[in-house]
Amino acid sequence: MMTRAIHMKKYVTNPSIFNSIIPIARQFSSTSSAVSALESETGPVHKRFGSFIGVIQDKDLLKKAPNGELLVLYLIDNGAMDPDATLYNQLLKKCTEWKRLKEGKVVHEHFLRSRFRHYIVPNNTLINMYAKCESMDDARMVFDEMPERDMVSWTALITGYSQNEGAEEALVLFCEMLRFRFMPNQFTFGSVLKASGALDSGGTGRQLHGSCVKFGYEENVYVGSALVDMYARCGLMDEAKIVFDKLSCKNEVSWNALIAGHARKSEGEIAVKLFSEMNRGGFQPTHFTFSSVYAACASIGALEPGKWVHVHMIKSGLELIAFIGNTLLDMYAKSGSIDDARKVFDRLVQKDVVSWNSMLTAYAQHGLGKETVECFEEMRRIGPEPNEVTFLCALTACSHAGLLDKGMHYFELMKKFKIEPNISHYVTIVDLLGRSGHLDRAEKFINEMPIQPNAAVWKALLGACRMHKNLELGVYAAERVFELDPYDSGPHILLSNIYASAGRRSDAAKVRKMMNEGGVKKEPACSWVEIENAVHMFVANDDAHPQREEIRNMWEKITDKIKEIGYVPDTSHVLWFTDQQEREERLQYHSERLALAFALLNSPPGSPIRIKKNIRVCGDCHTAFKFASKVVNREIILRDTNRFHHFHNGSCSCGDYW
Repeated sequence: MMTRAIHMKKYVTNPSIFNSIIPIARQFSSTSSAVSALESETGPVHKRFGSFIGVIQDKDLLKKAPNGELLVLYLIDNGAMDPDATLYNQLLKKCTEWKRLKEGKVVHEHFLRSRFRHYIVPNNTLINMYAKCESMDDARMVFDEMPERDMVSWTALITGYSQNEGAEEALVLFCEMLRFRFMPNQFTFGSVLKASGALDSGGTGRQLHGSCVKFGYEENVYVGSALVDMYARCGLMDEAKIVFDKLSCKNEVSWNALIAGHARKSEGEIAVKLFSEMNRGGFQPTHFTFSSVYAACASIGALEPGKWVHVHMIKSGLELIAFIGNTLLDMYAKSGSIDDARKVFDRLVQKDVVSWNSMLTAYAQHGLGKETVECFEEMRRIGPEPNEVTFLCALTACSHAGLLDKGMHYFELMKKFKIEPNISHYVTIVDLLGRSGHLDRAEKFINEMPIQPNAAVWKALLGACRMHKNLELGVYAAERVFELDPYDSGPHILLSNIYASAGRRSDAAKVRKMMNEGGVKKEPACSWVEIENAVHMFVANDDAHPQREEIRNMWEKITDKIKEIGYVPDTSHVLWFTDQQEREERLQYHSERLALAFALLNSPPGSPIRIKKNIRVCGDCHTAFKFASKVVNREIILRDTNRFHHFHNGSCSCGDYW
């Protein structure tokens, strides 16, 4: 531990100063004999005392004197201690370490009155201190007022901007530095590459890459890792991999950068594969590694790989801290295992507001309104104060579960917490009112909104009109959507469905024609299911899968069985001008049905089946899956773009309210 000698000057004649120094010396001297030496050497306190060296430890540098000032500055001001540049530097470093901006400014003011104010080293430390305390205006002021700068000065300010959302300023400053003929080092490159990645600027990044090569830093592991991260953040994964492969010496940071890049692109399989290679290479995964892999698995709902990575984390002995626990919780929730998500939540060492919001989101996504409300109330009792995301989760759950009164209560409760609703909250309330059948009330709510309704607000009303077959209001809502978001296929499909359900097939055809003429493309429906760590994808009427005959035969058998216990195809979900038999046949080979048949053929009997779909599940498939869960005696978990449906023994967790 660093110690600091206090040199007390001879012949201090002010007894009051000395009286205050004695107890201070008692606190900070390394041995009691030091104080005794002071007292014995000086004699009575009202007399002069001789030279003394007391000791201040590093941890006590920011201790306060009796009058509230910093002790060290107090001693200097009262003539009991000789200042020097190193002392100021140590004080500023301590302010940086403890993020004590207020004390740092006091030291800065004192430093400016000293004869060392033009010294480069403490000025560089000042720049770093202000940057670490997120006060970039002060950091820039120090930099601009320095009569002389070195490479550290430029790098400290560039790094400060890069770490404080000042990416453009960092890049401009880097160019200025080069014009002044300062040669960048590995830390300079690390910071400007981070800035380039933050701006998602691949072109700038490539130019910086050229500079790295020019100055001989391309194979430096620190700069190389920053290059990998920069390309990955710009979505240029091929370039990131090329740089990564060229690194003669890799470390955990370079591996993490590559894995995180694939995670951001929802490339879960690649992220898990890289994680496995990282382990085989003898590199120790960090919290950031695990967090990235969990996020990648969550994006594709890959439960088994996620569980495998979780086992690795347990074996590594890493603590389940909040930020990694939150991504692990999210992975289990998005993979359909809400029970495992709750177990993770309960085991978190410390729950922050993101932890609570993650759990609330999980419950809401799974349509568990009662559990969401209970969790929200528990958070209000024992957790951190809810924020706007918390309320959005609660409102979404109320909307999915039909809890109208509770949802409206929570919307009003936001005022108590001084949270101003944003457009997402208003969308959810429109959805809540619309789903509950209060269409006129939902329209009135939109008209009285204090902010301009966007396309999402009208889409929520349009969806409710489709649900409750309100043609007139549905057409009005659709027209508003077309004005605000003309290229979204979803509202066109909804309006077409409303017309078709009302028997107005010519109007439905007009909507389809309008889509074709306007270049509006309907997203192809597809479903996928994970079997033995392999993902199998299906589209409607899929005839490309190697097991296509077995899959169709399996679904035909299931169809016969579910018809025996009451399933009747709802052909209103097929909007084709064909006869009843052909429309019924088109229903039977929707992508999620093929995925279910495949899973039944290839998964262990009795095990849960987890299926993902890229669009909202249709009403007939929802009905078919309820019956299927009963005849095959399996739990079927279907995740679409809106929520999870847990089918079991002939019923769905959504209570048919979706």
